[in-house]
Amino acid sequence: MDSWNPSVRVRRTSRGTRKKHSSEAGGVSHDNARLSECFTVIGNHLAQHDELSLVAIGLSAHIQSLPTGAPVDIKSLAARFPEGTVRIARALRELEAHGYLRRTRERTESGRIVTRTVSCNRPGGRHRAPEPEPEPEPEPEPEPDCDYDPGPDPGWADEPDAGHDEAAGRPVPPPEPQPTPEPPAPEPRTRQRPGPRRRALPDVPQPFSLPPEFLLAAAKILARLVRQDPRLVLSRTDAEHLTPGVVAWLERDVSADAVVHALATGLPYPLHRPAALLAHRLTANLPPPPPFRPVDAPRLPLQNCDRCDRAFRGAEPGTCPGCHHKETHGQLES
Repeated sequence: MDSWNPSVRVRRTSRGTRKKHSSEAGGVSHDNARLSECFTVIGNHLAQHDELSLVAIGLSAHIQSLPTGAPVDIKSLAARFPEGTVRIARALRELEAHGYLRRTRERTESGRIVTRTVSCNRPGGRHRAPEPEPEPEPEPEPEPDCDYDPGPDPGWADEPDAGHDEAAGRPVPPPEPQPTPEPPAPEPRTRQRPGPRRRALPDVPQPFSLPPEFLLAAAKILARLVRQDPRLVLSRTDAEHLTPGVVAWLERDVSADAVVHALATGLPYPLHRPAALLAHRLTANLPPPPPFRPVDAPRLPLQNCDRCDRAFRGAEPGTCPGCHHKETHGQLES
């Protein structure tokens, strides 16, 4: 049975068992050309990032392609791309959270505060622990000269032989070798499972200013939400993120009770992310700013005219406007 018979017909495989080609199964195919100028190297750790949004990945690739000194603030990027300032600001925060962007505020010599932006094509590349420098190899000892014979050391003759007992006159047995202790077995390493990924909270409306009394009132409003529904438990980070949105409501002459009612009424069940729901409601249900109300002029008290005894409004008693006009033009009868 180990010989090959050429008269046997070859068994053909059916079409269903054949492996489909990549073009039949669908998917992307690449038509690449080698670039020698005007290109930027982007790592797959950025292009195929599991947590970054598509806007953040594209924005990071654009920033890495810019020359040093190019403006990358939110207004400049919003003027360059069709995305608005909210989406660009959210993408910049994502890149900063994952280490692809570093933004620091510095004060110049003229006293102006500017923002320094550093783009990192590989997070942690400059902040790794320095590798220990290799220890210098010891210099080899010089070999003794072959022509020089120092001769026996006269002190050696006085020392007793380690393998001979002079008192008994018999050889001393060599010491028994001590067994070397075995190293302890390494403990099995348990692989820790990564915790759940924390998604970024939606943006909240930003107020025109942050006065201390509004910040205190916003903190009290967020603390009252858990009394309305025990599921609205917020962490310190969530409260700091939601506070500017609550201040924006208070700027629009909305009372604290109205803000609590708008945030804690009609909650869905089950509620998985209370902070994200509150941020969405602060943005989606933001009331319009109040209309401009001019300041009313103070009403003056009524006074009696000293000439005609008529009533008029004035800050101090005296003559009415009619009598004052006649006195000025000399038409008042004596």
